[in-house]
Amino acid sequence: MFLWYSSTELNNYLIHPDWHLTSNYVPLSVTILITIKNVNSQKITIIKDSEKKESFVKEVIVSFKNIDISNLLDIPHFKNIVNKFANIVDNDWMKNSKIVNIMRHSKSWWDENCNRDLEKYRLSKSIEDWKAFWMTIKNMKQSFFDFKIQEIANKKQCSWELISWINKCKLPAIETIKYNSQPCLDLNNLWQALHSSFNTAQFYYVVENILNKLGSYTSSS
Repeated sequence: MFLWYSSTELNNYLIHPDWHLTSNYVPLSVTILITIKNVNSQKITIIKDSEKKESFVKEVIVSFKNIDISNLLDIPHFKNIVNKFANIVDNDWMKNSKIVNIMRHSKSWWDENCNRDLEKYRLSKSIEDWKAFWMTIKNMKQSFFDFKIQEIANKKQCSWELISWINKCKLPAIETIKYNSQPCLDLNNLWQALHSSFNTAQFYYVVENILNKLGSYTSSS
């Protein structure tokens, strides 16, 4: 059991000597407190590639150009200008953003046209409005994926480059086996190098008397 030493909540464990039954080990237990966490179901955002995004960027640029930096003489004046710019960005963000619901069905291609046609169908409940809603979804999906494909093609110059097996593979780092300063380029040379390296004592005389000393040490112990 690994616990957090400096934590008063996660370093309290209990030993249960009566729970071991037939085991030789005593079980340990620890109680971990789980607090309730609120997960926001809404967020403030600006839809990508929308008119509000362009408006936000333009307003921030204009506001940044209009900031008076003539009094930028010391640190307090610098902090004042930075805080002023931060407030301008915050105000422009709140002006152009909106609150959206976070759902598991949220899609990147969903836009105001989808919301409009969906709301229209919910009010009328007609088959024609339902077909129009699904046609809008189909067109938005197609436009979204066409844009993504074009974006990948412009960035990578080739869509297939995103696939790992089409990329150039790196060869493993290897080094040629050498024997007597000569590379072993075929199986025969490799075998001769292996045989010569591990059988160099094949024709040497072995002094067996040295084993007697080992035996005497063994018997004495």
